[in-house]
Amino acid sequence: MLQWKIFLAFFIPGILGYGGGPSSIPLIENEVVDHYGWLTVQEFSEVLALGNSLPGPIATKMAGYIGYQQGGILGAAVAVFATVAPSLILMISLLGLLYKFKDSPKVKKMTLYVRPAIAVMLGVMAYNFFSGSYINIGIWQTLFLVIASYVLMEKLKIHPAFVIMGALGYGAVFLS
Repeated sequence: MLQWKIFLAFFIPGILGYGGGPSSIPLIENEVVDHYGWLTVQEFSEVLALGNSLPGPIATKMAGYIGYQQGGILGAAVAVFATVAPSLILMISLLGLLYKFKDSPKVKKMTLYVRPAIAVMLGVMAYNFFSGSYINIGIWQTLFLVIASYVLMEKLKIHPAFVIMGALGYGAVFLS
């Protein structure tokens, strides 16, 4: 029964919290503080602060923590699944619909229009990252990191996760 309560406490905010974590935080607070009484307002604010300090989606981090606190590892798994389940269900149903109409000329035309928009958005994001690093750490450091990353990933076929860890280490040693 506890696992079902944990599921509902995070599934309902996942359905109603349109707009991601920031819009679902008050709904999660209502469930875990007011409805179930698992946390006080002070404890919830501490969990929120902890969740904000870590990378990644806030709602899933809070769900994992609160689920673990209430139901152990199984509770954490149930809470995280309940948080992502509404999006997962919607994506699977929409992908099924898209797959059904994949040969439609309208769908093909839509994907032709979407691809360049995504490419432009990724290009703008890359430019903003590059210009921000150029301003913050200088052109030589930025060029070194760009060239080293390119060589490591494209020529030496090193996994991007290791390149990112190396860049973080480089920044910690040489840019702090």
